[in-house]
Amino acid sequence: MDEVSESLYFFDMATFPRFALYGEQTPAEAVHVELIETRSRLHDWHIARHTHPGLFQVLFLLKGSVRAAIDEAVWERKGPVAITVHPSVVHGFDFAEGAQGYVLTVDQNVLFATPDHHGELFAPLFVEPLSLALARQPRARIEALLRNMVEEAAWPQQGNALMLEWLARSVLLLLARTHAEQSAASMSGHGEFRLFAAFRAAVEQHYKDGAPVAHYADRLRVTTVRLNRLCLKLAGKSAFDIVQDRLMLEACRKLTYAPSSVASIAYELGFQDPAYFSRAFKRHAGMTPKAYRARRAG
Repeated sequence: MDEVSESLYFFDMATFPRFALYGEQTPAEAVHVELIETRSRLHDWHIARHTHPGLFQVLFLLKGSVRAAIDEAVWERKGPVAITVHPSVVHGFDFAEGAQGYVLTVDQNVLFATPDHHGELFAPLFVEPLSLALARQPRARIEALLRNMVEEAAWPQQGNALMLEWLARSVLLLLARTHAEQSAASMSGHGEFRLFAAFRAAVEQHYKDGAPVAHYADRLRVTTVRLNRLCLKLAGKSAFDIVQDRLMLEACRKLTYAPSSVASIAYELGFQDPAYFSRAFKRHAGMTPKAYRARRAG
């Protein structure tokens, strides 16, 4: 399966069955956890599209792959990944045979009908369906909690319901942290890309001015250190090298297409000394401007 491919289809939600747990109409307990294989193996690893009114659900796929129908989208994912499902979301799963993981189902009252208002911590998980990759450290903690839940459910003792609620909230809190960290990283990435794009636009406007990197950093309201780190991260070159590359690209174009002398081109590109321009060009192109022009003319 392709891990990230998605497709769309359209349907009438009213045509899909509503269950407590898949295939069951009797009310589910406030917190339910089971292995993926427990129910999926019975249905040849196919869970048809359906909804769970009043119940939030999270699929924790730890190994294997799944083709998940989530409302009008189809996600193809490989573990380890968590997929969150809101009560009104039509969803279904086609698992690769032998897929491993857990399905956690939680009544909405467990999360949001609490006097301490801690439900707001979990809300971002269920505003819309999410697919969250699970890194090693949170995955290990989440998996340990889910194993404890399975054991607690299998051998209920005093305070069983409360224990399951606490464990479920712990699982979802770790997942909420993962979501927050990934969202912050994504926003940071977008911000870095916007800054880099602004730098490239500034270079395009001013590369002939001979301005130092500090000039560009001041225009963008960042330090030269941050600008250089950003350029190294996204382009593998320093900010100075990016400016020089643009300058030398223009030099190559002029040497190829303009009849001007090498000295005139040097002055047009902001060099006060044609000899310095020739040395800079040779460092960039591996040959003098005259040799480059002769090669291009040949």
